[in-house]
Amino acid sequence: MGGGSAVVRVLRDRTAGRCLAGVVVSGFGTSALWLTAGIWAKSLTGSNSLAALTVFAMWAPVLAGPALGALADRMDRKVLLVRGNLVTACLLAPLVLVDSGRTVWLLFAVLVLHGASGVVLDAAESALVAGTVPASLLADFNGLRMTANEGMKLVAPLAGAGLYVRFGGPAVALLAAASCALAALVFARLPVRGTPRTPARDSAPAPELPAPPPPAGTWRDELAAGLRRIRASAVLRPLVTAGAATMFLAGVNGAVTFAYVDEVLGRAPAYAGVLYAVQGAGSVAVGLLAGPLLRRLPERLFAAGGIAVFALGVGARTVSPDAVALGASAAIGFGLPCVLIAAMTAVQRETPDAVLGRTAATAGSLMTAPNAVALALGAGLVAVADVRVLTAAAGAAGVLASIVLAAGARRRGGAPVKCGGPSPQP
Repeated sequence: MGGGSAVVRVLRDRTAGRCLAGVVVSGFGTSALWLTAGIWAKSLTGSNSLAALTVFAMWAPVLAGPALGALADRMDRKVLLVRGNLVTACLLAPLVLVDSGRTVWLLFAVLVLHGASGVVLDAAESALVAGTVPASLLADFNGLRMTANEGMKLVAPLAGAGLYVRFGGPAVALLAAASCALAALVFARLPVRGTPRTPARDSAPAPELPAPPPPAGTWRDELAAGLRRIRASAVLRPLVTAGAATMFLAGVNGAVTFAYVDEVLGRAPAYAGVLYAVQGAGSVAVGLLAGPLLRRLPERLFAAGGIAVFALGVGARTVSPDAVALGASAAIGFGLPCVLIAAMTAVQRETPDAVLGRTAATAGSLMTAPNAVALALGAGLVAVADVRVLTAAAGAAGVLASIVLAAGARRRGGAPVKCGGPSPQP
C-alpha cells in the first residue's frame, strides 16, 4: 500500500483526519514565527546572539517535558487541546507591543511560554490519538504528521518572512495567534470516540472519552512514571535510546552545515537554504511512506534502516560535488525521521492510557534534548576540527547505532512486532 493510500486511510477516519488538520493549521503559525522571531530580534537589537537565542527559547521547555506532559494525563485531552490553543493565541497577542530593544524581553518571554504550550499540546494530541484512532492507523498518522510538520517548515517560514518584510513582526505574531485559534476550532469539532485502551489494541466504538484518572503516588513519582515506563519496556527503551543518539548526531550535523557549505562546497552561506529545502523534501517523502513500510517491517528494522540512510547522508558530506551534496541532504531528511516515527508509534501503542501523556512527553524530551546539546558542542568543535573529520565521525557513529539496533531486533527472535497492529501473544 503506497503513500497515497495511507493519506486516504487517515483522512477517512474522522478523528485522525481532523487531528491532522489541527496539526497543519497550528504548525503553520508556529513555523512562521520560528524564523521570524530571529529576524525580529536581530533587527531590534543588532545582536546575532539574541537572534540565535530565539530558537533556544522555543526549545528550552522540552527539558521540562515529563512535568508538562503530566497535564495531559490529568485533564480531558480534547478539552486541553482546545483550551491550550486558545490560551496560546492569547499569549501571542502581546507581541504587537514589541517595537524596540527595550521590549524585546517580551518576545523571549512569549517564546518560552509558546514552547511550553507546544510540549503540553503535543503530549495531549499523542495521547488522544492513541486512545481514539485505531491502532492500525497509528503509523500512518505519525508519518503524515511528520509530513505535515516538514511541509509547514518549507512553506510557512517564507510566508512569515514575506509578511514581516511587508508589515513587521506584529503581523506575524497575529498570524500565529490566528492559526492557534483556528486549530482550537478544529480540535473542538473532533468526534472523539473510543475508551482508554490497553496497549496494542484497537479501541471499540464507545461514548466520548472521560478525563483519565490521576495516577497514584507522590508528585515526584508521577513525574518519573514516563521514564520508568520507557526504561522497563523492551520495545520502547532501544527505540528511544536510538532516537536520542540519532538526534545527537543530527545536532552535530546541523552545527557544521555552514562550515560544510563554505569549506567543502565553496558556496555562499545562502546555499544552506537549498540544502535545508532538499532535506525537508526528504522528510516529507518518508512521512508518506512510513505507514506502509511499518506494516511490512519490524519497528526496530525500520528505525535502523532510517538511521543508516541518515548516517550515509552525513558521511557523504566529506566530498564536494553538488550532486552528492543534494543527495546527501535528501538522505538525511529521509532517514532521520524514521526512528522518531517508530518510537512515537511504539509509545502510543505500548503505554497504558493513565501515563501516556507524560510518557510521550518524556520520550520527546529524551530524543530532542541531545540535539540541543550537540548543536552547542558542534559549534565549538567546528572551530578546532576539520568539518570532514566531524561529518565522517558522525556518519560512522550513525552506522554503528543502526547496526546495534538491528542486531537487537534479531536477538529478540520470534515474530516481529509491527506498528499498526496488536503485539503477538505469548
